[in-house]
Amino acid sequence: MPVPRTAAVSAVVAAALAAGLVSAASSQAAPATPVQAKIHDIQGTTRISPLAGQQVTGVTGVVTGVRAYGSSKGFWFQDTAPDKNPATSEGVFVFTGSNPTVAVGDAVEVAATVTEYVPGGASSGNQSVTELSRPVVKVLSSGNAVPAPVVITARSVPDRYTPNGDPAAGNSVNGLTLKPKKYATDYYESLEGMNVRINTSRVVGATDPYSELWVTVKPQENRTARGGSLYSSYSDQNTGRLQIQSLIPTAQRPFPTANVGDTLIGTTEGPLDFNQFGGYTLAARTLGTVKDNGLKREVTRKQRTGELAVATYNVENLDPGDPQSKFDALAQGVVTNLASPDIVALEEIQDNNGAKNDGTVDASATVKKFTDAIVGAGGPAYQWRSIDPENDKDGGEPGGNIRQGFLFNPARVSFTDRPGGDYKTAVGVTGAKGHPALTLSPGRVDPANPAWADSRKPLAGEFVFKGRTVFVIANHFASKGGDESLVSQHQPVPRSSETKRLQQAQAVNAFVKQLLAVDKHADVLALGDINDFDFSGTTKALEDGGALRSAYRTLPKKERYSYVYQGNTQVLDQILASPAVRGFEYDSVHINAEFANQTSDHDPQIIRFHP
Repeated sequence: MPVPRTAAVSAVVAAALAAGLVSAASSQAAPATPVQAKIHDIQGTTRISPLAGQQVTGVTGVVTGVRAYGSSKGFWFQDTAPDKNPATSEGVFVFTGSNPTVAVGDAVEVAATVTEYVPGGASSGNQSVTELSRPVVKVLSSGNAVPAPVVITARSVPDRYTPNGDPAAGNSVNGLTLKPKKYATDYYESLEGMNVRINTSRVVGATDPYSELWVTVKPQENRTARGGSLYSSYSDQNTGRLQIQSLIPTAQRPFPTANVGDTLIGTTEGPLDFNQFGGYTLAARTLGTVKDNGLKREVTRKQRTGELAVATYNVENLDPGDPQSKFDALAQGVVTNLASPDIVALEEIQDNNGAKNDGTVDASATVKKFTDAIVGAGGPAYQWRSIDPENDKDGGEPGGNIRQGFLFNPARVSFTDRPGGDYKTAVGVTGAKGHPALTLSPGRVDPANPAWADSRKPLAGEFVFKGRTVFVIANHFASKGGDESLVSQHQPVPRSSETKRLQQAQAVNAFVKQLLAVDKHADVLALGDINDFDFSGTTKALEDGGALRSAYRTLPKKERYSYVYQGNTQVLDQILASPAVRGFEYDSVHINAEFANQTSDHDPQIIRFHP
């Protein structure tokens, strides 16, 4: 995927200067006399070039890769006479801005300005890429051998991911001397722009719409049963992950389609790049072939007569304008893969005209198209309960007005309707001791709480199954948008979005405690797209005081996931249960996240229990 060029060198140098990473002299106008330099002089021993902002000349090397597409057109070249310092890269990217006029194997001499370019802009927190811009390129000869690749292997990549940043520089790692034998990101940074190679590797992130996939060079690193790399703590980032893109024209060779657990066989070789959407990326000049290892979509078992089955499913911005094939595939997931649960909490149901921002908030057409598709797939005639949001106040795609809602099978479970719920009225808890009830059903939990500003408000509903009341709270917490990436220059990584999710979790926990105060044996489920990990502070806040327990804790550790992001298999969707919900069976049903062909980017979750 092309990386937009949104950060100018002046902004980067200014930011580096503010962090104490480059001298004041380097932020001034380029000197009249360019500096004679080798590539390793330009790259230096830190993430910021010691020559940032200066003109260089006489920079020689052999072209190792050409990118002639997107907004980041240019080429990589590499010195054939490296120094002996493992911290200094011998390769660098030359940003031409138009189709390069060089070819792989050309020996070139370049005069240019040294640039520190931040993919995504300085505000993203990303590390920068040392580049040469405004180049004057002279081809000295052609048909030369490309410098031998550095082979990236399980043994060459350190087990520790990244150093902590310098507190005096805002926890930035930019000014730290690289330690490529100690930290994985330092190792990759020491190879920035160089010709590298991986051999046969396991796919840990499926091919996406932008012709990218993720592999790991560490076959045993946190491996899941289905072939992913589990992200199970903030300090275990899976060091063997690399993104793969292709420099080969699509007409010559289409990018391969791969699922998690497939194998990229043979040699994949090319320059090591860094981009906004994945960090360190092998831009393949030579690309291996994909072996399909036959990953299958899971099918959960059918609930038994006395079991209540409750599921949650993020249907990814569903609206009537989506193709019928999406509705049919989602319906098949509910009917076949989830075995037609009694209750399904849905997230990301959009209004009747999707992203058209005209004040429409009603979603009845969206729901009807979906429930009709479920019937068409052989499923039950689900009924629906929800509350329309206030226009453009719940976040998500502008104009889409996403919301949570409940589908329920009236042949198996009944919904207790109590009128009066709307987008601004808070649901309360009433009832005599031992017999709690909702004041509104459906009703929104604490909607005026600032924690829910520009975010989806929780939806509470009261159900009855075989004479037993069950309370279900459907959630879609604030996204991780705005958080810095795992390869941020700031380490440990700032996770600013957690603050809001923590407050949201506290609000839901407080509401659950109101129910349990009336009846400590109440059956309560809080479920949905929590947008946070099972080990996060958000989950701990939901569980506070024993009010709830994440059902993931009943699964083997390597089966705890619902989402795959940048090659990390992880938790976003959860079901949490009150203490009275015992002896349950939980299943994260893997039908989307690991596959290139996705109906949604989330896997649905289901819990079965005897109320």
